[in-house]
Amino acid sequence: MLFRVNPPVPLKSLSGSWLGHDIFFAYDSATRTWFGIGGVSLQTHAGTYPLALTASTSRGTELSFERRVSVHRGRYPSISVTVAKQYTEPSQEQLQEIKHDSAIKQESFHRITPDRQWSGTFRIPVSAPISDVFGTRRTFNGKVQSMHQGLDYAVPKGTPVSALNSGTVLLARPLFFEGNCVVLDHGQGLLTLYLHLSEIQVKEGEHVESGQEIGLSGGTGRATGAHLHIAVRWQGVYLNPATLLGLKLP
Repeated sequence: MLFRVNPPVPLKSLSGSWLGHDIFFAYDSATRTWFGIGGVSLQTHAGTYPLALTASTSRGTELSFERRVSVHRGRYPSISVTVAKQYTEPSQEQLQEIKHDSAIKQESFHRITPDRQWSGTFRIPVSAPISDVFGTRRTFNGKVQSMHQGLDYAVPKGTPVSALNSGTVLLARPLFFEGNCVVLDHGQGLLTLYLHLSEIQVKEGEHVESGQEIGLSGGTGRATGAHLHIAVRWQGVYLNPATLLGLKLP
């Protein structure tokens, strides 16, 4: 979601806290407002939550104020499918690989850099129909396995995949579940993930621009066929990519 603050006096800085997360604000001179982005996870209950704001005026006065933000109950689809056991019952060797990958992600995903690398509205990674939405409750072989934490695009293998916005390549490697994946760090705890690629075209540590081609779609990793899965991770929680893509940002 997009937070906008129209202060009664000129500010030198503005920061916020919401649901235990930091909200980094920037000034938009075109609208003379401060803006920041945030979101809620699938585990957040409907209700009203405080947005705590701290500001410093151009004269050095410190201000603190609070606003209440409502979170409404979401409605998500569910699917039930039967798949081969290899997709739901990893071997001992595969479990070790999963554990190794988990440690890599744990270390990488929890870094929060204070500087914003993204600029302007986030763009779609491919021009294609959406085949599965965020939040789908997935039941495999009669057992609830997961909630879909991303957005799937129906694309054939080899389709060019573009970066949603500018950032730094945090990960660019094969992982067990994700297959060939690219993770971009856009700063301030905001990451975008591109999974199941057939080819990776960037390197870890490389800076990429918004819309730059970062790989080709595929069906690597734990996937039953070629498609593109993207995800948005913000300060430790997964957000709906469709919401981020729909925000009109300065």
